[in-house]
Amino acid sequence: MVEFALPKNSKVGTGKTVKAQKGAKRVKAFKVYRYDPDTGKNPSLDTYEVDLDQCGPMVLDALIKIKNELDPTLTFRRSCREGVCGSCAMNIDGGNTLACTKAIDDVKGEVKIYPLPHMPVVKDLVPDLTHFYAQYASIKPWMQTETPAPTRERLQSKEDREKLDGLYECILCACCSTSCPSYWWNGDRYLGPAILLQAYRWLVDTRDEGTGERLDNLEDPFRLYRCHTIMNCANTCPKGLNPAKAIAEVKKMLVDRVV
Repeated sequence: MVEFALPKNSKVGTGKTVKAQKGAKRVKAFKVYRYDPDTGKNPSLDTYEVDLDQCGPMVLDALIKIKNELDPTLTFRRSCREGVCGSCAMNIDGGNTLACTKAIDDVKGEVKIYPLPHMPVVKDLVPDLTHFYAQYASIKPWMQTETPAPTRERLQSKEDREKLDGLYECILCACCSTSCPSYWWNGDRYLGPAILLQAYRWLVDTRDEGTGERLDNLEDPFRLYRCHTIMNCANTCPKGLNPAKAIAEVKKMLVDRVV
């Protein structure tokens, strides 16, 4: 009989526990995924007890406190702390989100923190996004024009500008793509919700003149059509965007140009 199980080197073990300082009254446990490829050891979950009375309100505040005061070896990405850059995207309490905008009080009980799922891990909470950004570059995310450049900016009506709402706000945090089962299984060829939303952002921009080439680039059984409207992407987006709707609009544009 065939048995399906994770490889031995992928099983997550129990790591160390770091207690809060004596006298702490409001303590919360953070279970953090730890992995260092240089050690050759399996990943583990380390437990850190944090005094919430001496910590900011967001999960990122707790991670910074852990790194500064409890364990300087902890590795994670962060930058703006305002939900703008997407650097601190990770899996918190079972969902992909930004650590800087996820309130600690929103999580009941201990806080479990993992890197974004189904991505190679560089170290601890840092995923390898090399392939993700290569896919982004493949859609040529810049304005393509053939007509001579005007002496000033390319004008756009208010109505045309509003078509970009719900698209330009994407910060490429990869929360949506790494929550998509279709991207898990076909990430080598399927572009995923984040990149396809970005592709639609340029398709719908009336100032761009590369629509035909962009649609040709997307018309592929895998690059676009692996989306099965599962809607995980819309449910997890920390900016409240709807990549599934954008993907549907791209499919509609392909049908309309054939008809």
